[in-house]
Amino acid sequence: MGKFVEMDHPLIQHKLTMIRNKNVGTKDFRALVDEIAMLMTYEASRDLQLEDVVVETPVATTTKKQLAGKKLAVVPILRAGLGMVDGIVQLIPAAKIGHIGMYRDEQTLEPVEYFIKLPEDIDQRDVLLVDPMLATGGSAKDAILALKKRGAKHIKLITLVSAPEGVEAVQQAHPDVDIYTGSLDEKLNEHGYIVPGLGDAGDRLFGTM
Repeated sequence: MGKFVEMDHPLIQHKLTMIRNKNVGTKDFRALVDEIAMLMTYEASRDLQLEDVVVETPVATTTKKQLAGKKLAVVPILRAGLGMVDGIVQLIPAAKIGHIGMYRDEQTLEPVEYFIKLPEDIDQRDVLLVDPMLATGGSAKDAILALKKRGAKHIKLITLVSAPEGVEAVQQAHPDVDIYTGSLDEKLNEHGYIVPGLGDAGDRLFGTM
Protein backbone atom coordinates (compact mmCIF):
# COMPACT_ATOMS: atom_id res chain seq x y z
CA MET A 1 0.00 0.00 0.00
CA GLY A 2 1.26 3.48 -0.86
CA LYS A 3 2.03 5.95 1.88
CA PHE A 4 -0.68 8.15 3.35
CA VAL A 5 0.76 11.27 4.96
CA GLU A 6 -1.32 13.85 6.81
CA MET A 7 1.02 16.81 7.18
CA ASP A 8 1.21 18.22 10.68
CA HIS A 9 3.65 21.06 9.97
CA PRO A 10 2.50 24.10 11.99
CA LEU A 11 2.65 26.48 9.01
CA ILE A 12 0.54 24.15 6.87
CA GLN A 13 -2.03 23.74 9.63
CA HIS A 14 -2.15 27.48 10.31
CA LYS A 15 -2.67 28.43 6.66
CA LEU A 16 -5.24 25.67 6.14
CA THR A 17 -7.27 27.07 9.01
CA MET A 18 -7.14 30.48 7.36
CA ILE A 19 -8.55 29.25 4.03
CA ARG A 20 -11.33 27.33 5.75
CA ASN A 21 -12.76 30.69 6.86
CA LYS A 22 -15.71 31.47 4.58
CA ASN A 23 -14.96 35.20 4.80
CA VAL A 24 -11.51 34.93 3.16
CA GLY A 25 -11.72 36.52 -0.30
CA THR A 26 -10.45 35.25 -3.62
CA LYS A 27 -7.13 37.14 -3.56
CA ASP A 28 -6.10 35.91 -0.12
CA PHE A 29 -7.46 32.41 -0.75
CA ARG A 30 -5.41 32.11 -3.92
CA ALA A 31 -2.21 33.35 -2.22
CA LEU A 32 -2.65 30.99 0.71
CA VAL A 33 -3.25 27.98 -1.54
CA ASP A 34 0.01 28.84 -3.34
CA GLU A 35 1.86 28.96 -0.03
CA ILE A 36 0.35 25.72 1.28
CA ALA A 37 1.16 23.91 -1.98
CA MET A 38 4.78 25.04 -1.71
CA LEU A 39 5.05 23.88 1.90
CA MET A 40 3.44 20.54 1.10
CA THR A 41 5.81 19.98 -1.81
CA TYR A 42 8.74 20.61 0.53
CA GLU A 43 7.50 17.68 2.63
CA ALA A 44 6.44 15.46 -0.30
CA SER A 45 9.85 15.83 -1.99
CA ARG A 46 11.74 14.60 1.07
CA ASP A 47 12.57 11.29 -0.64
CA LEU A 48 14.09 12.76 -3.82
CA GLN A 49 17.35 11.04 -4.68
CA LEU A 50 20.70 12.79 -4.18
CA GLU A 51 24.10 12.26 -5.75
CA ASP A 52 27.63 13.42 -4.95
CA VAL A 53 29.07 16.43 -6.77
CA VAL A 54 32.44 18.13 -6.45
CA VAL A 55 32.15 21.88 -5.82
CA GLU A 56 34.81 24.49 -5.35
CA THR A 57 33.99 27.01 -2.64
CA PRO A 58 35.99 30.23 -2.12
CA VAL A 59 37.88 28.30 0.56
CA ALA A 60 38.27 24.67 -0.57
CA THR A 61 37.18 21.90 -2.90
CA THR A 62 34.59 19.59 -1.38
CA THR A 63 32.15 16.83 -2.26
CA LYS A 64 28.53 17.60 -1.43
CA LYS A 65 25.03 16.53 -2.46
CA GLN A 66 22.76 17.66 -5.30
CA LEU A 67 19.54 16.31 -6.78
CA ALA A 68 20.26 13.22 -8.84
CA GLY A 69 18.57 14.59 -11.94
CA LYS A 70 15.26 12.75 -11.53
CA LYS A 71 12.74 14.52 -13.72
CA LEU A 72 9.53 15.86 -12.19
CA ALA A 73 6.13 16.76 -13.61
CA VAL A 74 3.35 18.70 -11.92
CA VAL A 75 -0.11 17.74 -13.18
CA PRO A 76 -3.15 19.64 -11.89
CA ILE A 77 -6.64 18.19 -12.20
CA LEU A 78 -8.64 20.96 -13.86
CA ARG A 79 -9.76 23.36 -12.81
CA ALA A 80 -9.09 23.71 -9.09
CA GLY A 81 -5.70 21.99 -9.29
CA LEU A 82 -4.38 25.00 -11.24
CA GLY A 83 -4.38 26.97 -7.98
CA MET A 84 -1.60 24.79 -6.58
CA VAL A 85 0.79 24.86 -9.53
CA ASP A 86 2.54 28.22 -9.02
CA GLY A 87 3.54 27.44 -5.45
CA ILE A 88 5.06 24.11 -6.47
CA VAL A 89 6.92 25.52 -9.47
CA GLN A 90 8.43 28.27 -7.32
CA LEU A 91 10.08 25.49 -5.33
CA ILE A 92 10.90 23.23 -8.31
CA PRO A 93 11.22 25.57 -11.32
CA ALA A 94 12.58 22.86 -13.65
CA ALA A 95 9.42 20.74 -13.34
CA LYS A 96 7.33 20.29 -16.49
CA ILE A 97 3.60 20.96 -16.22
CA GLY A 98 0.81 18.81 -17.62
CA HIS A 99 -2.97 19.18 -17.38
CA ILE A 100 -5.82 16.72 -16.94
CA GLY A 101 -9.47 17.64 -17.47
CA MET A 102 -12.19 15.01 -17.23
CA TYR A 103 -15.77 14.47 -16.19
CA ARG A 104 -18.05 11.48 -15.65
CA ASP A 105 -20.68 10.64 -18.25
CA GLU A 106 -24.02 10.79 -16.42
CA GLN A 107 -25.36 7.81 -18.38
CA THR A 108 -22.43 5.39 -18.32
CA LEU A 109 -20.66 6.81 -15.23
CA GLU A 110 -17.41 6.31 -17.17
CA PRO A 111 -14.73 9.03 -17.10
CA VAL A 112 -14.58 11.22 -20.19
CA GLU A 113 -11.29 12.97 -20.95
CA TYR A 114 -11.97 16.41 -22.39
CA PHE A 115 -8.39 17.69 -22.14
CA ILE A 116 -5.13 15.92 -21.43
CA LYS A 117 -1.74 17.41 -22.26
CA LEU A 118 1.33 15.88 -20.65
CA PRO A 119 5.11 16.07 -21.13
CA GLU A 120 6.17 13.60 -23.83
CA ASP A 121 8.49 11.83 -21.40
CA ILE A 122 5.88 11.43 -18.65
CA ASP A 123 6.93 7.77 -18.35
CA GLN A 124 10.36 8.94 -17.14
CA ARG A 125 9.14 11.50 -14.61
CA ASP A 126 8.01 11.47 -11.01
CA VAL A 127 4.51 12.93 -11.18
CA LEU A 128 2.96 15.23 -8.58
CA LEU A 129 -0.80 15.06 -9.26
CA VAL A 130 -2.47 18.00 -7.51
CA ASP A 131 -6.05 18.85 -6.58
CA PRO A 132 -7.12 20.87 -3.52
CA MET A 133 -9.92 18.46 -2.57
CA LEU A 134 -10.05 14.66 -2.31
CA ALA A 135 -13.76 14.07 -1.71
CA THR A 136 -15.26 10.90 -3.23
CA GLY A 137 -11.97 10.11 -4.95
CA GLY A 138 -13.61 9.74 -8.38
CA SER A 139 -11.63 12.46 -10.17
CA ALA A 140 -8.35 11.41 -8.59
CA LYS A 141 -8.85 7.74 -9.48
CA ASP A 142 -9.67 8.63 -13.09
CA ALA A 143 -6.72 11.03 -13.38
CA ILE A 144 -4.29 8.45 -11.98
CA LEU A 145 -5.61 5.88 -14.46
CA ALA A 146 -5.16 8.37 -17.31
CA LEU A 147 -1.55 8.96 -16.22
CA LYS A 148 -0.82 5.24 -15.98
CA LYS A 149 -2.29 4.63 -19.44
CA ARG A 150 0.31 7.08 -20.76
CA GLY A 151 3.19 5.35 -19.01
CA ALA A 152 3.51 7.21 -15.69
CA LYS A 153 4.88 4.89 -13.03
CA HIS A 154 5.74 7.06 -10.03
CA ILE A 155 2.75 9.16 -8.94
CA LYS A 156 2.12 11.15 -5.77
CA LEU A 157 -1.27 12.73 -5.10
CA ILE A 158 -1.12 16.02 -3.20
CA THR A 159 -4.32 17.49 -1.76
CA LEU A 160 -5.11 20.22 0.74
CA VAL A 161 -8.11 18.55 2.38
CA SER A 162 -9.29 14.94 2.13
CA ALA A 163 -12.28 12.89 3.21
CA PRO A 164 -11.74 9.35 4.53
CA GLU A 165 -14.01 8.01 1.77
CA GLY A 166 -11.81 9.54 -0.94
CA VAL A 167 -8.58 8.32 0.59
CA GLU A 168 -9.94 4.78 0.82
CA ALA A 169 -11.23 4.86 -2.76
CA VAL A 170 -7.87 5.96 -4.17
CA GLN A 171 -5.91 3.49 -2.05
CA GLN A 172 -8.13 0.60 -3.16
CA ALA A 173 -7.93 1.52 -6.85
CA HIS A 174 -4.26 2.54 -6.88
CA PRO A 175 -2.39 1.01 -3.92
CA ASP A 176 0.95 2.07 -5.45
CA VAL A 177 0.18 5.82 -5.23
CA ASP A 178 1.34 7.86 -2.23
CA ILE A 179 -1.18 10.41 -0.89
CA TYR A 180 -0.10 13.60 0.85
CA THR A 181 -2.80 15.77 2.41
CA GLY A 182 -2.88 18.80 4.65
CA SER A 183 -5.86 17.48 6.60
CA LEU A 184 -7.89 14.30 6.84
CA ASP A 185 -11.32 15.73 7.58
CA GLU A 186 -14.32 14.09 9.22
CA LYS A 187 -16.54 12.85 6.38
CA LEU A 188 -18.55 13.62 3.24
CA ASN A 189 -22.03 15.07 3.63
CA GLU A 190 -25.07 14.02 1.59
CA HIS A 191 -24.08 16.45 -1.18
CA GLY A 192 -20.56 15.05 -1.50
CA TYR A 193 -18.87 18.01 0.22
CA ILE A 194 -16.05 17.46 2.67
CA VAL A 195 -17.00 18.28 6.29
CA PRO A 196 -15.82 20.63 7.72
CA GLY A 197 -13.86 21.20 4.50
CA LEU A 198 -13.43 24.60 2.88
CA GLY A 199 -16.27 24.75 0.38
CA ASP A 200 -15.75 24.57 -3.38
CA ALA A 201 -12.04 25.22 -3.91
CA GLY A 202 -12.44 26.01 -7.62
CA ASP A 203 -15.12 28.62 -7.02
CA ARG A 204 -13.12 30.21 -4.21
CA LEU A 205 -9.92 30.26 -6.27
CA PHE A 206 -11.48 31.82 -9.35
CA GLY A 207 -14.23 33.93 -7.81
CA THR A 208 -17.07 32.06 -9.52
CA MET A 209 -19.31 31.51 -6.52
